[in-house]
Amino acid sequence: MIREAGVHAGKVFVVTGASSGLGKAVAVMLLKNNARVIALAGRGHSNSAPQSELVGDMRVVHCDLGIVKELEDCFSSIIKSEARLDGVILCHGYGDFGSIEEFSSIQILDLVKVNLISNMLICRMIVPVLKKQKRGDIILIGSESGLKGGKKGAVYCATKFGINGFVEALREECAASGIRVSVVNPGMVKTSFFDKLDFAPGQDRDNYLLGEDVANAVSLLLEMPQGSVIDKINLSPQKNVIRKT
Repeated sequence: MIREAGVHAGKVFVVTGASSGLGKAVAVMLLKNNARVIALAGRGHSNSAPQSELVGDMRVVHCDLGIVKELEDCFSSIIKSEARLDGVILCHGYGDFGSIEEFSSIQILDLVKVNLISNMLICRMIVPVLKKQKRGDIILIGSESGLKGGKKGAVYCATKFGINGFVEALREECAASGIRVSVVNPGMVKTSFFDKLDFAPGQDRDNYLLGEDVANAVSLLLEMPQGSVIDKINLSPQKNVIRKT
């Protein structure tokens, strides 16, 4: 269940990957709590430049975070147009699994670029803004695959282990500036993440998480009193069941 409305009232957050899955669940949670959301969503097959539109109380920005120039232009525009930012929640990413020799060089580079490097580039642009404010939250969505490697997950696990290491170091760098840095590592969540994969969580309710579960974990991080931080939340379904699809 989403937490009581109003907890994050008046605050402004950037949420990436907000068109579906975990990003959408986090954006919905923040809107229900009366926050203002700048939601970053992909552009589909459009070749146009990043565009912004209003959807209710949410500003939706369409851009491809896998393209460095688009990412930088997108966040430069957000930083210039917003008088305040209370934090960023980085939920974007995708899964690609298989034995290492089955990956092309392009597949490896694309997965690392989207799942890891883009997070670093976003933080490089956002951290100076939050340091100037002497406050703010940076929350990254990792994965249980960033805690333990698994068969056919070498590349994906590498990106998620990288996220966890990046968060630990960034937290140390930012603590004195009043910036809180956290990571949520969910197990299998029932979202469109698995649509193009050949496996999925089991069908019983205790075999998977919902996007709402992860959104509640994010809300908990944001609710912590200033001066305290939950470094990491490892969130799992009660039973770890994988089925072939």
